[in-house]
Amino acid sequence: MQEIVPEIMPEMMPEIMKEIMPEIMPQIMTDSTPGNTRKNMRRLRNMNSPRSLQILSVRVSCVTMSETLSALESMVESREPHHVVTVNPEFIMASRGNSAFRHVLNSADLAVPDGTGVVLASGILGRPIGERVPGVDLIEQFAVRGGKKRFRFFLLGASPGLADRAAFVLQGLSSGLEIAGTFSGSPDPESEDEICRRIIDAKPDVLLVAFGSPAQDLWIARTKDRLRVPVSIGVGGSLDYIAGSVARAPAWMRGLGLEWLYRLMNQPGRWRRMLVLPGFVILVLKQSLERDGRDLAAAGNTGEAQLKQAV
Repeated sequence: MQEIVPEIMPEMMPEIMKEIMPEIMPQIMTDSTPGNTRKNMRRLRNMNSPRSLQILSVRVSCVTMSETLSALESMVESREPHHVVTVNPEFIMASRGNSAFRHVLNSADLAVPDGTGVVLASGILGRPIGERVPGVDLIEQFAVRGGKKRFRFFLLGASPGLADRAAFVLQGLSSGLEIAGTFSGSPDPESEDEICRRIIDAKPDVLLVAFGSPAQDLWIARTKDRLRVPVSIGVGGSLDYIAGSVARAPAWMRGLGLEWLYRLMNQPGRWRRMLVLPGFVILVLKQSLERDGRDLAAAGNTGEAQLKQAV
């Protein structure tokens, strides 16, 4: 969903190989009352919750699209501020060298599995998520759902004019959707007061921030309590797709998890971003092997203890 410049370059791949080669929501969001919403958010934040898993020290919520939409609706109705992140392999790899970003990801109220690689990694780790929650689809479906309750959306970021076009498209999906405002803005600290003033005056229910990653999620984390918008989501390049500035992959490619390939074919400059993917797979395999090793050791210790008791 987001646009990100990876911090892992080709020269780092041998180190990753060196590290690994020797070792080779039942529906928890359906009740939208404020009290239950807060409890549900705490459950999703719990790193050890059965509704989440850790991939390379980054928490990912095990939620479907339907559950995510219900969660977002509950957040709006709670009137409390919430931060939603859309996790993909590039995020996870970038967070390995950026502790502030990793902290923000793990502190979010909901961390949806946006990238195909995240879904595949969950299967490798023995905790299959089941389905990807693509950012563009999430925004469009939530606009339709939110329009029925006249939710107010504010679109922040992207190039000048693009947020306006995206807002027009979203309103076309649901006539009941209200656009509280749009503003290109900037994640720079000197622009923060003006942006916050605009958003506070607009009183949105949902804030979509397209500053690119990690800047957008760091910005949301920094301003969330000041703005008190019920739902803030970092959406990166999603507004480009919604506005029609960038073409999406055909449905059949998205269904096969090949949207990344379509983007690479149409935007060859993305090849550097793709360099993180081999390292991501290797490190996930390493995490899986380490987990299996711990499980075997634990099983061995249990068997030894039972044998001693029998003797």
